[in-house]
Amino acid sequence: MPAMISRRILLAGLAASLARAASRLPANKNVRWALGSNLWNSFAPVPFTEILDVMRDTGFIGIRLTQFPGILTKYGITSAELEKEVSKRNLQVIAISFNGPTHDSSQLAKVLADARTAMTFLKDFGAHHLVVFSPSRRAKGAELPGAFANMCTAFNKIGETAGEMGFRAGLHNHLNQLVENIEELARAMALTDPKLFYFSPDTAHVHLAGGDMVAVLDKYRARVMLLDYKDARREGLNKQEFLPNIFDLGDGEIDFPGCHRILKSMAFQGWICVDLDIARQGPRASYERCGAYVVRSLEPIYV
Repeated sequence: MPAMISRRILLAGLAASLARAASRLPANKNVRWALGSNLWNSFAPVPFTEILDVMRDTGFIGIRLTQFPGILTKYGITSAELEKEVSKRNLQVIAISFNGPTHDSSQLAKVLADARTAMTFLKDFGAHHLVVFSPSRRAKGAELPGAFANMCTAFNKIGETAGEMGFRAGLHNHLNQLVENIEELARAMALTDPKLFYFSPDTAHVHLAGGDMVAVLDKYRARVMLLDYKDARREGLNKQEFLPNIFDLGDGEIDFPGCHRILKSMAFQGWICVDLDIARQGPRASYERCGAYVVRSLEPIYV
């Protein structure tokens, strides 16, 4: 009898411990939390299922894929296999990071075909977002006078195609790309149709380009479709080598509580992707830390 009681106490304690651990994961209610696959490019190759296990265990239930369609070849996984592995862990593929020579009008047809291919793939996963990056500032022809306007024309066309497929496409700002700073962001927003093309801001890259993320989020609140929460510090920034300036949530200078208050005022319901560029102690440790910050500092503001 004592042994049985001890075993029951042990099992009850284990169940309580697991429940407490689960309660510390992001709630994924109005705000649903995702991560980006690109982080794993900085580490030794692992099976894609290991990435999915980190997601399941840390509460980041969505994933944005990068380097599509090559990512499937890299990890040796088919679309059907990915769908099976995602489903059995109750996870979601939410978007693809899409880029192309949008600044080159002669390549518009190919850009639109590639965007359609990416969204066709995503549709099988129930996703409806395409995150669109602007071209590199070093891309051939990016310095030409008409490049920026060509890019915005292409963005509108991508947005139109997205709408036809039941998707939203939105701009992702980034250092070293044509939409890097606040002035370029304002110009891109002015030259694109708000009914066709949306905004998918990256907090770290807004901050490192000199912007105030809370003000940016408030200004473009009507066009926000999906966000990246990523912390950063400006000191010692070398734009070409910005990884040392990226940090886990709460370790940098960005006012995420302020951002979250904007989201609350919007009654935001959607995805935030903690798309880390660096994980100093490995992906699992960083996402555990980011998840703890979400629960501790952001969920009391807006869940």
